[in-house]
Amino acid sequence: MNAKKIAGLVGVALVIFFVISQPANSAGLVTSIVHWLRTSAESVIAFVSTIFKG
Repeated sequence: MNAKKIAGLVGVALVIFFVISQPANSAGLVTSIVHWLRTSAESVIAFVSTIFKG
């Protein structure tokens, strides 16, 4: 097997284990990631709109 494929499978297994063993922490982590992505997207939108307004 390819080392990259094995590393991917191990990563997926760890994520599944984390979700099953600590669902509340997993939900909090996902919420934090979504919040960070939303904030980042809003910042990019503000930057681009400022460029085109000026």
